[in-house]
Amino acid sequence: MVGIILASHGEFAKGILQSAKMIFGEQENVQAVTLMPSEGPDDFKAKMKDAITSFDSQDEVLILVDLWGGTPFNQANGLFEEHKEKWAIVAGMNLPMVIEAYASRSSMESAQKIAAHILETAKEGVKVKPEELEPADNSKSSATSAKRPNTGAPGSFEYVLARIDSRLLHGQIATAWAKSVNPTRIIVVSDEVSKDELRSKLITQAAPPGVRAHVIPVNQMIKLAKNDKQFGGERALLLFENPQDVLRAVEGGVPLKTINIGSMAHAVGKVQPSKVLAFNQADIDTFKKLKQAGLTFDVRKVPNDSKENMDEILKKAQSELNKLK
Repeated sequence: MVGIILASHGEFAKGILQSAKMIFGEQENVQAVTLMPSEGPDDFKAKMKDAITSFDSQDEVLILVDLWGGTPFNQANGLFEEHKEKWAIVAGMNLPMVIEAYASRSSMESAQKIAAHILETAKEGVKVKPEELEPADNSKSSATSAKRPNTGAPGSFEYVLARIDSRLLHGQIATAWAKSVNPTRIIVVSDEVSKDELRSKLITQAAPPGVRAHVIPVNQMIKLAKNDKQFGGERALLLFENPQDVLRAVEGGVPLKTINIGSMAHAVGKVQPSKVLAFNQADIDTFKKLKQAGLTFDVRKVPNDSKENMDEILKKAQSELNKLK
């Protein structure tokens, strides 16, 4: 696996490492190296050498730095010169760049290939509001269309992910899951959210580049599922706030086989048997009905996480609820 160094002036590298962990999960062979005000170039170079030595292999190393020409870059460049056949440096580090680098390691074993690949994502992560301040660039839409040549062909939706997440469309979805399942549409299925104009607008604006986002009520999703012949080539990622909406959708005819459970927020009357999942009795009963309907459960925040046992989580939740009675 390609090792990744995040290097910066001050604590920036540590902060972006923490942010990337929240979105993409814990990563192996990644180190943050910081240049503090009391340190000089030699101190920084020594820390970077120690960080690289901690990797399983030092053959392929990608160094992401905050600023071209600064001390972190200059010291990294000195190490790079000894390994320039395989290592790579990319300056202008931002969070989309780091997350894309993480995702790319699963399919790319070359630091230099990853470096070339993440440049476009890093650039796309820079946006502005109001949108009219952004210069026109027709190449983006053309490139996106080229990636999905079958969109619009005769056929039905392909459901690439259905997820329960009380946060709906957020960083883990727009980056980690979108990179993993490659949707063309993200559909938030919620009666409540579809009535909230501001929240719906914010969700549609949060879609990753090249993906359309929609917010629709449960009944409309059921209608789409029954008459989706115009959506050939479309890959749908469905987001639900709660298991009750999933059950309504499934009973109405939405052909889901697996539901990913990522986050269920705590509230009064709920117990929390895991860090990110909280249940009341109605939730537990609903999951039992979903299981009876033939659905399987995939309990993970991000694709790289290990799957948890939903039966054990529900059993623990029921036990905790029984103690409250």
